Amino acid sequence: MAVSGWFVALLALGIVPVVAFGDALALIGWLAIVGAVGAVDLALAGSPRVVTLARELPARVRLGDTVTSSLTITNRGRRGIRGIVRDAWPPSAGAAPTRARISIPAAERRSVTTSLTPFRRGDRTASHVTIRSFGPLGLVARQATIAEPGVLRVLPAFSSRKHLPSRLARLRELDGATSVQVRGPGTEFDSLRDYVRGDDVRSIDWRATARRSDPSAGAGPRLTIRTWRPERDRRVVIVIDSGRTSAARIANEPRIDTAFESSLLLAALASRAGDRVDTVIYDRRVRGRIQGATGAELLSRMVSTMAPVQPELIEMDWAAVPELVRSVTSHRALVVLMTSIDAPGASRGLLSVLPQLTRRHLVVVASVTDPGTTSATHERGNRTEVYRAAAAERALLDTARVSAAIRQLGADVVTGTPDALPPAVADRYIALKLAGRL
Repeated sequence: MAVSGWFVALLALGIVPVVAFGDALALIGWLAIVGAVGAVDLALAGSPRVVTLARELPARVRLGDTVTSSLTITNRGRRGIRGIVRDAWPPSAGAAPTRARISIPAAERRSVTTSLTPFRRGDRTASHVTIRSFGPLGLVARQATIAEPGVLRVLPAFSSRKHLPSRLARLRELDGATSVQVRGPGTEFDSLRDYVRGDDVRSIDWRATARRSDPSAGAGPRLTIRTWRPERDRRVVIVIDSGRTSAARIANEPRIDTAFESSLLLAALASRAGDRVDTVIYDRRVRGRIQGATGAELLSRMVSTMAPVQPELIEMDWAAVPELVRSVTSHRALVVLMTSIDAPGASRGLLSVLPQLTRRHLVVVASVTDPGTTSATHERGNRTEVYRAAAAERALLDTARVSAAIRQLGADVVTGTPDALPPAVADRYIALKLAGRL
């Protein structure tokens, strides 16, 4: 049972006879009258327990987008239901409105529409619906909470996809500049064409030449050569650290979300370039693995796997990473480690396994940096700002020391703010392609 503000106001009116007549019996009588009226109003209210609910909800939505949840309420009782319904979505689902007024005659149904604009990634769940049905006077209501579960999976925003067209254009330019038709080991056959002066005679395909003839030269054969292109089926292995350091928020975004953005942009770019991309989310056990997917399926599986993953408040087990990479591929690959390098103590495990990885693979370590740290070094107006600037300088020095140690062990380092890191990782991938290292 629940009471409305009108019921409280009606009870407050009982103060008037007490003040006017100074008689407590008048107050008791007034309370009895109000209670009787409330009991009648409650008896005439429709029961919310006889309703049936049906929910229509999209299975998933991208972070920041808006979808609509429709809740259909069917009144199976003999009295109409007039009141308020609340669909219990968590605050992070961004539900609006949170409450709706309803009026459902007997044996009829009504729909309540709620707009959802989630601002956190993961599964947003509504477990129940609360219905409050008032009587005809609107003083007292019957209330019931009915289980009607609904789950909306919120996928990573992939806002860094805006950088994809420009990087693809650079990749096409790179492909035209470096995919010169050459002959040599480790290359893929591309096509056949006529021999021209200056071509390598070792590229002549004598079988294809024997099958062709030049009509303008009578029955003489027309020389045909094979053209080759660099191998495209390279391996890119992305390892995302989901340990405790990935829970820190940089510019109001968790580090792991920035790692997801960088991984999605790199995967989209490498897949378009013809490379094979595998992704593993790991701390002390595998939280997600995407292998064997290409094209649109790759990104679809990546966002679906990443959506429910949250940082674990445990240390990353770097000692298991070399074996983890070997379980993905036994060939030389570009291994991208999405982690944090701003603390020398926390990076000790990473530095200990880098020699094993760089011995067989090309390794890039990507880490997000806090723009507030850099700006703090320039603010020295008072004592507090001076101490903050000193701490910021020490943090930047620690990051530089770890970066230098990583490069000394044969790996590469990419750092950037949450907005700058995804395109920076994509640019490093393109640079490695241009240098012929990948």
